[in-house]
Amino acid sequence: MPRLVVPLSAPEAADPSRFGAKAANLAALGQAGLPVAGGCAVDAQAYRIQLAALGLEETARAVFSSGDRPQARRHALDMKLGLMERPLGPELTEPLLAAWRAVTDSGVQGVVRSSALVEDRADSSFAGQFESFLGLQSEAEFLTAVRACWAALWSTRALRYMATHGLDAADTAMALIVQPLVAARVSGGGLSRTAEGVGVINAARGLGSAIAQGEVAPDRYVLDLAGNPKESTPGRKYHGMGCAHGRAALSRSLAGRRCLDDEQIAELGLMMRKAEEVIGVPVEIEWAMDETGIKLLQARPLHVGETPAETQLRDEIWLAHPRLNGQASGIGWGTGRARVVNCECELERVAPGDVLVTTVAGPALGQVLTHVVGVVAELGGSTSHLASLARERGVPMVLGVLDATRRIPDGAMVAVDGVAGVVRWATESA
Repeated sequence: MPRLVVPLSAPEAADPSRFGAKAANLAALGQAGLPVAGGCAVDAQAYRIQLAALGLEETARAVFSSGDRPQARRHALDMKLGLMERPLGPELTEPLLAAWRAVTDSGVQGVVRSSALVEDRADSSFAGQFESFLGLQSEAEFLTAVRACWAALWSTRALRYMATHGLDAADTAMALIVQPLVAARVSGGGLSRTAEGVGVINAARGLGSAIAQGEVAPDRYVLDLAGNPKESTPGRKYHGMGCAHGRAALSRSLAGRRCLDDEQIAELGLMMRKAEEVIGVPVEIEWAMDETGIKLLQARPLHVGETPAETQLRDEIWLAHPRLNGQASGIGWGTGRARVVNCECELERVAPGDVLVTTVAGPALGQVLTHVVGVVAELGGSTSHLASLARERGVPMVLGVLDATRRIPDGAMVAVDGVAGVVRWATESA
């Protein structure tokens, strides 16, 4: 029987059919000499063994096969509760704990990340749809995180995504990545090439989850395809406040200092070029920099949009209207009526054909990508999870747009250029 847990440095870890594309790509990057955090990959077979031990295989099949929506939701809940609440058998506990101890033997905190077999593929990125757990300190926390990652395959958000891609959760499985936590001073993401023929890097101080979740307006660095820095725009800091519905909201403060110097930007540019060679297509990466240097955390295929020349003609009729600039998701151009939403409580106001204008561009907004014609957000960058989902669907998106919810009138006609990073809205005087 193949080993259920293997080091990422092992040749077999680069097999996406066993360990998922996320783990396989990370293993391939490390084996090509690129800096990664190390750690282990857990075969998806471990998930299947647990499912069989819990007697949940028939319940799994019933989730998508049931024509009764309430019954399907009950089956999905049974899957989540079963995987979360019931313990692992010794045939799984022992190899998993051995991996945990190997990763944390020097006293560092641990990380458990999803690597579903359907994740990080060219046609289904699942960006932000599953779970990652950082800063784990004990064996009990680790085993809980393992069960939670498995259960995330049956979350409402993931099941909704699968339904729109013609996938059934019962036909796939969840592999895992177990790594030491990178104590990041700066972290972010990168696009190896865009429709404009450049590379883009996002960066913010601390762990990278804030960028991935679209909760900050990160630094943006533009590079030529040789990896040389061309221009930079510092990010903006936001602080918390309450929305009208009692939910958390954010308020803008001033821009801070650059997170990266030119040498670090150039180093990331070279890493992206090498990652392209390894994966074989343009890539989107996630990275973190601690006191020892930069480490790659992930690389997935990148959807590249049409060139700016192809959108220029459509933009000409809007040139007389006010504009705002931001960070382009890298794909799409569209027009629709603005629906200004200040928190998730108001998402029900967003109708098919609208352009969503909001503050935070988090993965929870992925549900609206099925019917909006564009998204404009005050926070987030080109490498956020929602930007990845928007590229996948061809939905134009512009992020990090200063004061978008204040400047763009609710109900106004809006043009969103997801390649150039420009938003315009119609006015009576124009």
